Amino acid sequence: MALAELKLAATQTRLTGMVMPEGLNDQRVDAMNRVITMGLPHKRDEYWKYTDPATLTQSTPETAALFHNDEGALFADIDRVKIVFVDGVFDADASDDLTCEGVEIGRLADVDGGWAADIYGTLEINGQLHVHRPLAALNTAFATDGVVIRATAKAAKPINIIYLHSDEASDVMLHNLVRVEEGAEVTLLETGPAAARFNKVLEVDVAKTGAFHHVRAQGRDHERRAVTHCFARIADESLFKSFTLTANGVLTRNECIIDMVGDDAVAHVAGACVGDGADFHHDDTVFITHDGLNGESRQVFKKVLRNGATGVFQGKILVKAGAQKTDGYQISQSLLLDDDSQFLAKPELEIYADDVACSHGSTSGAIDDDALFYLQSRGVPRKAATDLLTLAFLAEALDEIADDALADDLRDRLESWLGRRG
Repeated sequence: MALAELKLAATQTRLTGMVMPEGLNDQRVDAMNRVITMGLPHKRDEYWKYTDPATLTQSTPETAALFHNDEGALFADIDRVKIVFVDGVFDADASDDLTCEGVEIGRLADVDGGWAADIYGTLEINGQLHVHRPLAALNTAFATDGVVIRATAKAAKPINIIYLHSDEASDVMLHNLVRVEEGAEVTLLETGPAAARFNKVLEVDVAKTGAFHHVRAQGRDHERRAVTHCFARIADESLFKSFTLTANGVLTRNECIIDMVGDDAVAHVAGACVGDGADFHHDDTVFITHDGLNGESRQVFKKVLRNGATGVFQGKILVKAGAQKTDGYQISQSLLLDDDSQFLAKPELEIYADDVACSHGSTSGAIDDDALFYLQSRGVPRKAATDLLTLAFLAEALDEIADDALADDLRDRLESWLGRRG
């Protein structure tokens, strides 16, 4: 038996007894076969050369000591629908009633056909065309639950999925689906660490003139390991915006794959992370395909690293033939607070149209000594001055959040995290 098959068998055995939606059996079998064909990722793979996936693919997870969890308090002042998972298990008592004007909400575990079954795994398969993403296919094969959301108008409230972690050895796979109908709009919030090891897939299908807003704060558990995937397909005149804030954790790999199939579509993906310590490794991997006229995409990623932390950014813009008037922008920057930390960047452009405006840039630097001196000379303590300059550095990424109240909440949380730092 091939190594991939052995690991798959171990994974399947470990998940035996979990709730598996029967309406998705065909998609699951197909995904399992695809993983066996692709094999699990290895550091020798081009898109994993900066990040070692070993702890994400081994049969049992590394344990993660529990950390005080206050993720439910994030966005507490926002009127929202709360959906809570504890170690990957839906908590009905802690969750709100799954009703909201303008949107239908359900659980993946209850899917038995319909629009959710039509989407499940479809965008994930499309995202495998240019680069193999076997951990996403593994999720499609074995995810135990998730949330399914269908926006039929402008949702009255944001939907907040809260992932809580209560077991040091929890190993969780969740798969969320979002369908935004023509002219509809919805905001999805995701907060919390979820598990000692977390594998999550989000598939988002945005119809003509629809709008999807995504704001995510990955929790502060110091020993968390996570790999997340977002696959999106956006149609004519539609909008997709996603922002992720990450603090702490041992290993985090966030992948975002967007297929802009319509004309005049807009896709913005942004992220900010703060990492402290040699065990911290944070990887953002983005692939945006322009396949329509007048498309606009932005990638804005900022990382603050210290005490030997490592940050990775791999971002690609693919402009297909005929995708004229494309406007693609990509920036990745790191603020290194010591000489031991490192930032590894691989920006890419692949363009087959001749009337486009595409750019990418990547920089690494330290705190501006002149700015630091200016603040200290006016009575600001050095640590407070460093935190102020850090927040200013991250501001461009946070500015990508459309809702000011959500952005302000994350700025407050980030300031609090920085304040607790030693």
